[in-house]
Amino acid sequence: MGDNNSIIRSSVHGGKITEALRKMKPYLAMVSLQFGYAGMYIISMVSFKHGMSHFVLSVYRHVVAFVLIAPFAFVLERKIRPKMTLPIFLRIMLLGFLEPVLDQNLYNLGMKYTSATFGSAIVNILPAITFIMALAFRLETVNVKKWHSLAKVIGTVITVSGAMVMTLYKGPILDIIHSSSSSSHGHSGQQTTTESSDHHWVTGTLMLVGSCGGWASFFIVQSFTLKKYPAELSLTAWICLMGVLEGGVVTLVFERDMHVWVLGWDSRLLAAVYSGVVCSGIAYYVQGMVIRERGPVFVTSFSPLCMIITFALGAIVLAEQVHLGSIIGALFIVMGLYTVVWGKSKDPIESSAPSKNIDQLPITDTIVKPVTVTPNNNNGGGPLEMSKISTSSQLAS
Repeated sequence: MGDNNSIIRSSVHGGKITEALRKMKPYLAMVSLQFGYAGMYIISMVSFKHGMSHFVLSVYRHVVAFVLIAPFAFVLERKIRPKMTLPIFLRIMLLGFLEPVLDQNLYNLGMKYTSATFGSAIVNILPAITFIMALAFRLETVNVKKWHSLAKVIGTVITVSGAMVMTLYKGPILDIIHSSSSSSHGHSGQQTTTESSDHHWVTGTLMLVGSCGGWASFFIVQSFTLKKYPAELSLTAWICLMGVLEGGVVTLVFERDMHVWVLGWDSRLLAAVYSGVVCSGIAYYVQGMVIRERGPVFVTSFSPLCMIITFALGAIVLAEQVHLGSIIGALFIVMGLYTVVWGKSKDPIESSAPSKNIDQLPITDTIVKPVTVTPNNNNGGGPLEMSKISTSSQLAS
């Protein structure tokens, strides 16, 4: 008897651990993606300094992502892939333009005009833009009578406030990592970079804000598309293919020199492969799964972590200066992030897409019907009615 109780307790305990891990999967997935995005920002900036075109990087990035994802999508989702219709295809074309073309090109150009650190800071307005758009399209609701619902609004405001502090207040330079010799050398190089950046600072900032608008729109359209086309791998492959075709047309319009398409065994090739595998192929698929379970606001609420990681990498790899205002703003952003995530964790988890195996389930319609029973005796009794017998009108074949 004691052994049976131990087995039961072990089973219950194991079930709780499994349930806890299942709930943690979206959080772990989004945190991992932020490390991937931070690496992309640094590698992209290095490739731009080596003369790579941001238009070409966007195209090559999605070529790599399509080659990576398409075989898995073809094999793993061949039985559950919905039929392609014209409305779905038009949405996929829109998705292929919003993120692979509009967002990435505006962001890369804006980052070239400013810096990788500033670009990662501006991205923190993405949760606020997505939250407002989600409210407009009724993907999110706010109930002022519930604390967790108010927490999403308050956390968004805190996050945007932190980003504004980072943008408007620089403060003294915190030279923590560099030595005095490397600091003096880096200061002279940074002076020229700062003068060049100041010349295009407003233009670069507007481009970064526009890229956030395109990215937020991508999440909203992706959420609606997954309801009609609940196949994440196939949708990712289609988005990458449309990104290659539409991005190629845009590149041919703006880049007349064919030499920009040539890659060498350097940071340019690394940027194309890394961003294609991590930030397009894997990211689109993971974001699609998390969006179906948690919604677009949950996905974008983790972007502030990317900024903090980029700060550290930018100071080490690119020798970018870190100001006191950046540290203060980062603290506000982290507080806002945790507030939004706490509010989202209290929301009910509902899948936004229909079940993939719904056509394979047996359909049983149980209807209560009166049953007439004829007595065997000859007592002259009338028919008997039994009104509580349930019969199945359709059985699974």
